[in-house]
Amino acid sequence: MSHILLVDDDIELTDLLEEFLVGEGFQVTVANDGGSGLELARSEAFDALVLDVMLPVHNGFEVLRKLREDANNPGHSLPVVMLTAKGDTVDRIVGLEMGADDYLPKPCNPRELAARLRAILRRGRGGEKEASDDVLSSGPLRLLPREHQCQWNEQPVNLTGAEFSVLKVLVENAGQVVSKEIITEQALGRKLMPYDRSIDVHVSNIRKKLSEQGASRDLIINIRGAGYMLTRSQG
Repeated sequence: MSHILLVDDDIELTDLLEEFLVGEGFQVTVANDGGSGLELARSEAFDALVLDVMLPVHNGFEVLRKLREDANNPGHSLPVVMLTAKGDTVDRIVGLEMGADDYLPKPCNPRELAARLRAILRRGRGGEKEASDDVLSSGPLRLLPREHQCQWNEQPVNLTGAEFSVLKVLVENAGQVVSKEIITEQALGRKLMPYDRSIDVHVSNIRKKLSEQGASRDLIINIRGAGYMLTRSQG
């Protein structure tokens, strides 16, 4: 049974989401402020975190930053779905840039939240096909799907689960343009939504992390109106 940490100060909403998610087969722990949520995420073994932006004590961004910056705590690589104000594009982009895997606008549909969580958990565990995959490589870039690890010139690159899945799709189609619709469906496990910048932000994060290991910023190029391509000429 997957254990979900739900951090939101809206008690009525958390009661609703907890009841629905438990009915869908999840185990749920609730925290109503960023301080207790951060403490739980650091100390308990959860499978995913649902994190509101507007929280007392520590807001959602602070919680996410503290989790991602400390590689020694259990919550460092915890998959995170951010709950953002409806129509607030800035919060969504900031959350993704800071390492969130996905987001949902509030008020969120409990069924959609359950679907997002299942997609994230599938990525983290790897399906039967992925578990049997060999190492994927393109030039100095290597992906180890079984371990969800990325390397550039044999140096580890620390990617979130969503970033790894996006890069995996691009490596599997190296030298070919892949549309954002296809990347969203294959990497995030959902349909591309109008005005959805998730893939753009994930690719930007991937470029930054790879470039820190010496990769060219042009390793992944944007073909305007068509999608993204991992170039075969790398260095």
